[in-house]
Amino acid sequence: MSDDRAAREPEPSRDVETHRAHLLRLAYRMLGSVAEAEDAVQDGYLRWHDRSREHVDDPRAYLSRTVTRLCLDRLRQARARREVYVGPWLPEPLVEEWSTDAAPLIEQEVSTALMMALERLSPLERVAFILHDIFDMDYDDIAATLERSETACRQLASRARSNVVSARPRFQLAQDEGARLAEAFFEASRSGNATRLQALLTTGAQLHADGGGRRRAARRAIEGADRIGRFFAGMARKGFTARPIWSRRMRIDGLPGILSVEHDGTLQTTAIEPQGGRIRAIYIVRNPDKLRHLEALLPETVAERVSH
Repeated sequence: MSDDRAAREPEPSRDVETHRAHLLRLAYRMLGSVAEAEDAVQDGYLRWHDRSREHVDDPRAYLSRTVTRLCLDRLRQARARREVYVGPWLPEPLVEEWSTDAAPLIEQEVSTALMMALERLSPLERVAFILHDIFDMDYDDIAATLERSETACRQLASRARSNVVSARPRFQLAQDEGARLAEAFFEASRSGNATRLQALLTTGAQLHADGGGRRRAARRAIEGADRIGRFFAGMARKGFTARPIWSRRMRIDGLPGILSVEHDGTLQTTAIEPQGGRIRAIYIVRNPDKLRHLEALLPETVAERVSH
């Protein structure tokens, strides 16, 4: 291709790279999986590359529609897989460096509680809700994307909203307060002191641990400060809560948390959801299939000790 022709024609990869961050956010919110989100964006790129773009006025809108439809197909396939998933299912954690200058910890669109609530929705409800309530897309654009009427899309989003309203954060938390609670939980949960741990939790606190059948984890959610305290006390007596090889304070799905390599080499994320100065929920991901993308954050000498 001549230089003049190349200068006149749009470069498909440039369009995708320009909007990649947006497309990955969109796909992750829909799928709850970093790897699947990356695959959906890559498939979107291939479709963009293979089609004529002469009449595409808005590459971002076109790519968003394409990736949304690809995610919808994946969601329908994922429902069957998750019905046989071993233990609680949690989304693959998005991890960010901790910074006192960063945005408020609990962000509505990435909270783990909201991502879990989205799992209760049908694929169409989930997509309509995410596009409208999180990405501020107009209903006429959603209708075009889903190939449904605008009225149907409003109904889908409304049903979804009524199902997830209790999972949407209603407050923000100062960074230093989140750090204090995360560190206090991390220490108390490993000490075996049930009373000390229970004092950090709300009465109806919940523990969700995702091992996916690959790593040791509670097979069901544990509810109540007393039960959670006794659970960690029992783990400590059995030697399962020994000091980790390495740990680092991080933001995990917008929540205060810890990325750690446990004493047995298990890579783990632990995130807490605060409420009124205490902890209302704990989210622990230990399934190695959901954490591979985090190994790049580890020091080389630590990464070598991670078990797979």
